[in-house]
Parts: sequence; C-alpha cells; structure tokens
Amino acid sequence: MVRIVVLSDTHGPRRWKSCPPAVAERLRGADLILHAGDVCVAPVLDELAQYAPVTVVAGNNDGPDVVAWGATATRTLEIDGFPVAMIHDSGASAGRLARLRRSFPGARLVVFGHSHIPLDEQADDGFRIFNPGSPTDRRRMPDGTIGVLDIAEGTLRRAAIIPVT
Repeated sequence: MVRIVVLSDTHGPRRWKSCPPAVAERLRGADLILHAGDVCVAPVLDELAQYAPVTVVAGNNDGPDVVAWGATATRTLEIDGFPVAMIHDSGASAGRLARLRRSFPGARLVVFGHSHIPLDEQADDGFRIFNPGSPTDRRRMPDGTIGVLDIAEGTLRRAAIIPVT
C-alpha cells in the first residue's frame, strides 16, 4: 500500500509559515506527497521533502524558484500501477469531469487545486477527480483541508479529504 498526502494552495510564506501540526501528523506516514500548485516559494517544498518525496505542478502564483525545484504545468505518473495526472487549474466547474478526462485520457485519477474548494468526484466508470482544498487558506470553506490517498496493486483503495484546522 502506498500512502499519498495531497496538498494544494499552501501559499507560503504568507499562509504557510511552517508546516501546520495537523498536516505534519499526516505527512509522517506518507510514502509520497503530491502538491497541486500555488506553493508560492520553494522552501515549502524543501520542508515537505523532509517527510517524503514530493511531486509538484506549477500554480498561477508559483515563481521561478518553484519551477526550478521541479514544478511543471502538468504531470503524469504511475503509482503502484495506478495512473495519476496533476494540474493546478482545472477550469470552470461546469463540465470539469469530462474536460479532465479528455485532457488526461490515460489517467484514472486527476489531482488539481486552484479553487481552494475540496472535491472528490467520480464517474460511473471509476474515473475520478480530486482537489484536496487548502490546508492554510480555506477561504469560504469551514476548514483547511488536505487529501489522503491509498493506492495498491493498480487500485485506488481509499481517497479522503481530511480537515486540518
């Protein structure tokens, strides 16, 4: 089983001064960290990498230091035989599921951020889109949130959005 912690929109250093304790608690058990953009400054990624390997996509607020750290506009990866894609901004909510399926036809899961609104939506055939929200800038949401995914043998066994504030 691969345990993945999913973050987005940490907005350091304005919002993420250092890793919040409730986030650190989840990160301690992670095998991999996916960050769906708007890190804003590379030291946040350095801090996360102390817990587990980090895969990151660039958000609209990310500067050259985040890109130099390894952030790209999109990313595709396979985790224990399960195909995952990442992007920061998935566009308008209307038609999002179908649009992301077209954009990433080989993926079974697309992780995204940007809205700060947690979302876990699944199509009838199992294709899934997942936004962890933001742990540090909840905007209109009641809590800051992160995501946790468990993947094993080519299957997404569990996806959860976890309140951390």
